[in-house]
Amino acid sequence: MPALTGRQAEQETLDRLIRGVRAGESRVLVLRGEAGTGKTALLDYLAERPGAGRVIRAAGVEPESEIAYAGLQQVCAPLLDHLDRLAEPQRQALSTAFGLSAGDPPEALVVGLAVLGLLAEAATDQPLVCVVDDAQWLDRMSEVILTFVARRLDAESVALVFGVRSPDDEQLLPDLPELRIGGLADADARLLLESALPGPVDARVRDQIVAETRGNPLALLELPRGLTPAELAFGFDGQSAKPLASRVEQGFQRRIAELPEPTRRLLLTAAVEPVGDVTLLWRAAERLGLDLDAAAPAEAADLISIGTRVRFRHPLVRSASRRSAGPAALRAVHHALAEVTDPAQDPDRRAWHRAHAAIGPDETVAAELEESADRALARGGRAAAAAFLERAVELTTDPARRAGRALAAAEARFAAGAIAEAAQLLDTAEIGPLDLAQLAQVQRLRARLAFALNTGRSVVPPLLEAAGRLEQLDAGLSRETYVAAIAAAINAGRLGGDDLRRTALAGREAPRGEDVTGRLLTGLSTWVLDGHAAAVSLLTGVVEDIGTENDLELAWLSSAVTHEIWDAGAYFDRSADLLGYARASGRLSLLGATLSFRATALVHAGRFAEAATILAEADALGATVGVSPHPASAVILAAYRGREEEATAAIDACVGYARASGVGWNLGVAAYCRAVLCNGLGRYAEALTAAQEAVAFEDLAVTQWALAELVEAAARSGADDVASAARDRLVARTSVVDTPWARGTSAYADALTDTSGEAEKHYRTAIDELTAAGMTLHAARAQLLLGEWLRRQNRRNEGRQQLQAAHELFAGIGAEAFAERAARELAATGGVARTRTRGAEVDLTAQEAQIARLAAAGRTNPEIGAVLFLSPRTVEWHLRKIFTKLGITSRRALATALRDQ
Repeated sequence: MPALTGRQAEQETLDRLIRGVRAGESRVLVLRGEAGTGKTALLDYLAERPGAGRVIRAAGVEPESEIAYAGLQQVCAPLLDHLDRLAEPQRQALSTAFGLSAGDPPEALVVGLAVLGLLAEAATDQPLVCVVDDAQWLDRMSEVILTFVARRLDAESVALVFGVRSPDDEQLLPDLPELRIGGLADADARLLLESALPGPVDARVRDQIVAETRGNPLALLELPRGLTPAELAFGFDGQSAKPLASRVEQGFQRRIAELPEPTRRLLLTAAVEPVGDVTLLWRAAERLGLDLDAAAPAEAADLISIGTRVRFRHPLVRSASRRSAGPAALRAVHHALAEVTDPAQDPDRRAWHRAHAAIGPDETVAAELEESADRALARGGRAAAAAFLERAVELTTDPARRAGRALAAAEARFAAGAIAEAAQLLDTAEIGPLDLAQLAQVQRLRARLAFALNTGRSVVPPLLEAAGRLEQLDAGLSRETYVAAIAAAINAGRLGGDDLRRTALAGREAPRGEDVTGRLLTGLSTWVLDGHAAAVSLLTGVVEDIGTENDLELAWLSSAVTHEIWDAGAYFDRSADLLGYARASGRLSLLGATLSFRATALVHAGRFAEAATILAEADALGATVGVSPHPASAVILAAYRGREEEATAAIDACVGYARASGVGWNLGVAAYCRAVLCNGLGRYAEALTAAQEAVAFEDLAVTQWALAELVEAAARSGADDVASAARDRLVARTSVVDTPWARGTSAYADALTDTSGEAEKHYRTAIDELTAAGMTLHAARAQLLLGEWLRRQNRRNEGRQQLQAAHELFAGIGAEAFAERAARELAATGGVARTRTRGAEVDLTAQEAQIARLAAAGRTNPEIGAVLFLSPRTVEWHLRKIFTKLGITSRRALATALRDQ
């Protein structure tokens, strides 16, 4: 293939990409540049390179941007013969998404994993290069899935290369490797311009063209063709103020205007028909009374080529054709395309064309669009469903049907994450009339919109208002909304003023219900209004009945409530179960939060390395799909690690997040973490101040942790009255339940404040009970305190044993500040901190560590891939690296090797 003028560096980048893929690596690249810079030409170069392997081409098309999975189907359709190689959940998800089989609406992450697996399977035969041009016009679901896949490709011999128009779409495909395609250098621009000029041109005009096109290849080739002799002689006549893409498009419009009328209509038909189907184009042309030879002038003008597919000279030709047409011409073309589109094979495109062919309201077409929306929802295409429904609303005259369709469109837009659009559609729906059930839907969706926009204090009033209105419409929805209001008030915390109490009072007056939501509402209202002791029995019962699958909106509350009832087993199990369900179901809305929940649980269990791996996964997920992890888990890990600079920065960031978002609960978390950090560093006066700040407000799940820090900080600072008062508050909470966690925490506080000579007994009880509860980290802290107490009692040998054991545990898990504190105390006893003898340290990445742990637990490569959203081939590639690093040759040796680390 001949070299492209002035693009040698870009071509070399693409050549390196091919070499990497042929070597077994996977590569991702985004070519980003303004219209006409030559992105498509470079993609053509890539696709035609010798040795590129199997090449699949796809392109976003503006008319298809509202059709769910339209772009993704272009990528996957040639590979569906590999579909049977996928695991059943992935195979079913992809089949449902593409309408190949019926099933529950698939979650995006499962579809993404299926596409990742499909590409990896196809690449087992030969390297695979997937080229996606004009990605700015991909439908939303295709964009989400392909972004996910791009971030998870690793070692499958797959290249995924996109062309994206900028600057309008800078947020599309963010943080992926990219190659900026700018204008040509001056000499190259002049060389290209010479090839396009019709004859001799004054040098000053040539300079002006080069300067004003800024080296844009398409502009250099196309603008001279649309210039008059006068413009070639005297310049651009003031056109340079317009955006370059607009000027090029206007040039195409002028050229289109010069075509015969039948040719313009045929060109318009091709522009409106999104998939480039030649047979469909000719059938529509026949309906419009056009002959086949109508295409010849457009082909001669290099605006379009018609072979096995219809291809435009440039996407701007397509948009120029559409802009050049009047409304009547557009309707006629849509009508013709609707007539020739098979209603059995492609009902959605047919309905879309019929909708755009309609002159005014049309109930028949609106009903067809509603059916298309149902099909889109069944495939997981919420944004597409909303687009169908919005057009159906425009075509509906009956007020009740119009309101109902607007409400359905609002629900779909909300589910797709388009909050502002959902709110506008709700305004349309409320014009009505609506029945009582629909009114309940409106109020509930209003509340959910408010919560989505702001989980802090400002969301509480609209949630309360919605809950109150729902009482007479739907008692169950009313209770759900009251729970959401209490959750929002808990989030707002100390920044919410009296919101929590006011919300609990309203919730207490709500219609009673014995369903899980009703009982949780009763328990939380009691916790707020009557105190912890009165609420424990109510909360204990409801936590046992909240499932992971059926009560997703209650899941995070149930996780926090396990702290209030001191049920460590439920806490650890629930965090694992929720994460397992989120991964298995692919629920984007749940996965980020459950990763954070699980990471925090692992910190308290003393499993810092696993917690860090989970948080790394949460960060990767956030970067992939925009789901930000909860900041609390990261700051808790940082505080217990005890690296002062790192932890202080995390705490300060948590405070900043809390104040910016209105989530005052995180202020409690930040203060608690500062107390932990300072207690670890032995700066007890600072820990005392921080802990007092933490317990100044009753934060769900935080206050009890902070009270324990306050007891220790006050006792070690000599503030005995403060320590005693904090102990009393803490024991009032632990005494109403009988669990190892509660008994251990109570003994911990009793030991620190003991005046009866039983401190040692309390410390040993705390160690035993917290160990039994699985609270390994806190058992080690009790052991540290016992060692310090024994040293102060001049029982140096016994103290040395406890301190050495605590030091080894802290050092082993990575609690550096507490390990150093134990080492200082050991030195005071005449001892020396020992570390366990290990093999040579091996630097596994966070992902490698996670894969290694899963493999050691007996998971297969496909199972590991499903958990971590990787292809099985990538898992196998990582395992080979892990085996080499650890010096082992089989999975059987993994567990031992990991323990040695």
